Amino acid sequence: MNPAPSVIVFTVLSGMGFGFLALLGLTGVSGTVAFFLWGLGYGLAVAGLVASAFHLGNPQRALLAFTQWRTSWLSREAWASVITLGLFAPQALSDWLGLGLGRGFGVAGAVMAGVTVFCTAMIYAQIRAVPRWHHWTVPPVFLAYAVAGGLVLSGVSVLALPMLCVLGVTLALHWHFGARAFARAGATMESATGLGRVGAVSVFEQPHTGGNYLLREMIHVVGRRHAERVRMIAMVFSVLLPSLALAWLSGGVAVVVAAATYLIGALAQRWLFFAEAEHVVGLYYGRR
Repeated sequence: MNPAPSVIVFTVLSGMGFGFLALLGLTGVSGTVAFFLWGLGYGLAVAGLVASAFHLGNPQRALLAFTQWRTSWLSREAWASVITLGLFAPQALSDWLGLGLGRGFGVAGAVMAGVTVFCTAMIYAQIRAVPRWHHWTVPPVFLAYAVAGGLVLSGVSVLALPMLCVLGVTLALHWHFGARAFARAGATMESATGLGRVGAVSVFEQPHTGGNYLLREMIHVVGRRHAERVRMIAMVFSVLLPSLALAWLSGGVAVVVAAATYLIGALAQRWLFFAEAEHVVGLYYGRR
């Protein structure tokens, strides 16, 4: 699949933002610090959601995404994100202004933040035509990145370090199963065309001479050597370097270094998530 920058930014920033908001909702801060921390969480989440609109063919019609909640995970994500941000709002005001509302809104918002990230993951995990995505490891990867991102931003190393280890294991499992997903799905040129009963099928001539939407969006080939290099970047920057920064550095420097390296790794992983996704439509063009 074409790794569109808008979708990469959307999934990375919104996941990190909702993870950080969930942490604030559960633990709480007070005073001026609360204003800036809640603002950071909201800024990341909203920036990610706004970035997603740029991937729409008609961004001005983004509100239509809310109308298909019965059948569309994208629509469910849209509703979940709005509900989540709405639940966090009174909690943020209470922490900032000292209103003493308790943690009820924060806990509810944290639950809905998890639901929102899960819905984002299911937008891709539901697609049977992309075997690498249609697997149980996809939601855990999205959720692990969200939780780890929130904890990295918090700077609480006693919680962030174990979660980064969980993220590393989750990534390894996702890559391990993903490498065999297309073959395991059993999709071939014969099954795609329905002509397997007459023998082997091959492409005699391309269906058209110019480019089209399918070739541009659904068929993206990344070399194995490049994929391995990007995996290494994702693992080192998402897991190893943030862990070292939180373990060896202290204060704001540790948080800045850990968050910066984590974001680089998350962007690399999400680019590879899309670039390696093999759509079965490629079979019709002899690309798989």
